[in-house]
Amino acid sequence: MTSRQRVEASFRHQQPDRTPIFEYVLLPPVAELILGRPFVEYLGGMQPWLAAAESVGFEQTLRRYAQDRVELASRLEHDLLFLSPNPVPGEAYFYDPLDELGSHFELKEKGDPVERLRERNLRVSESMMGELPRECYLVYELVREQMRSRDLDLPILAPAYFHGIWTDADLMQVMVLAPEVAKQHFSLATQRAIKVIDDYIEIGIDMVGIGGDFAGKRLLISPDSYREFIVPEVRTCARALREAGMYSVNATDGDIWPVIDDFLFGCEVDAYLEIDMSAGMDLAKLKARYGGRILFFGNMDCGNALSFEKPEGIKKLTFEILGAGRGQGGHIFTASNAITESVPLQNYLAMVNAYREYFQLTELTL
Repeated sequence: MTSRQRVEASFRHQQPDRTPIFEYVLLPPVAELILGRPFVEYLGGMQPWLAAAESVGFEQTLRRYAQDRVELASRLEHDLLFLSPNPVPGEAYFYDPLDELGSHFELKEKGDPVERLRERNLRVSESMMGELPRECYLVYELVREQMRSRDLDLPILAPAYFHGIWTDADLMQVMVLAPEVAKQHFSLATQRAIKVIDDYIEIGIDMVGIGGDFAGKRLLISPDSYREFIVPEVRTCARALREAGMYSVNATDGDIWPVIDDFLFGCEVDAYLEIDMSAGMDLAKLKARYGGRILFFGNMDCGNALSFEKPEGIKKLTFEILGAGRGQGGHIFTASNAITESVPLQNYLAMVNAYREYFQLTELTL
């Protein structure tokens, strides 16, 4: 099977020749060690990438980035790519609805949280509801050029995570104190997400990550609040994607067992990404309950297992994850979140080669 056929079969819950594999976010230094050269990943922080673009030129930097991303996928024999819109020097680039607010307007630090969020909603509606600069999507064109040059056809997963809670204490308080103000926040988030989704439809993205973090070792908000404020908005995004013939992928870290049915079926999504093993989200249990209807991405624990386990332990865990995900398609192997500098190269290669051994592929050597 080709990579695209393998991924499509998994989404259709038909058993592929092997479980598809990719990496959600692969950061330096592991990415650099695999490539054998410096690599700047803007998902690890936009400023270093923007500095490189200002030094040698935007297009040259982006072309090199596209080349590096495709070479990494080729060397690791990945079956799809996660690819975020690229930063644009000199533009009011905005993607993350929380992290990037401060670059557009000054946020009040004191006062009533309801009034702060009301003011924030107003400022978002005034200054952050326009289209993303078209240059933000150039990376998709350049990556496809690179794939064609290598005779690769990897489906692309792109992000539209606008409905997370993260560490937004004001928002969490306002959901209780003034629900109508919180609902306006999430309505604006949906409008922004749909603008990005419309752009993805136009450029032919295959699947889109929606939702956003709302849990850690426990939910950050009550189950009722999740159902009231977030589920209807994420469902709107999922329906827009389904109408366009694209897959929707709901994403969050954390223990979401109290709302798992709402997260999967209330939101009407096709898949679940960022399955957090360390928070108790067990792939075997998820697969047994929902494997006939939902595709699961994951769920190698990057924060603990890949960072601190010994290679033999990682091999054992990789075999367990692949075994738990097998049957009726519905599984794509990846780490639970980003591969950061805490992950030793030998541990990452232990996971990669355990996967390759499981499916009787030749060992990867650098």
